Amino acid sequence: MKFSELLPIGSVVLLNDARKKILIIGLMPIKHLESGEDIGYDYIGVPYPEGYIGQESAMVFNHENIAEISFEGYSNEEREKMIEVVQRLVDKTEETIANAQ
Repeated sequence: MKFSELLPIGSVVLLNDARKKILIIGLMPIKHLESGEDIGYDYIGVPYPEGYIGQESAMVFNHENIAEISFEGYSNEEREKMIEVVQRLVDKTEETIANAQ
């Protein structure tokens, strides 16, 4: 998935097979496993409407896990510029990896 396709922070979604909505509070989090492996996700979110009520309330998930978008968060020119910069970095990284193989 392209970074530019990710929902804005503040979006409220319902995940597949879930009853509780999730408020997106961050993009592209990395989860560090006890094995030493790092796994990247598209989003980090918290229950809606409660919000962050402790570290255990935050969850990571990917865009394909979203069943419904209830509300799309705020987006402006500043966000669009950030997306352009991050997408260029992602594209350059993918190109570097492909050329190294």
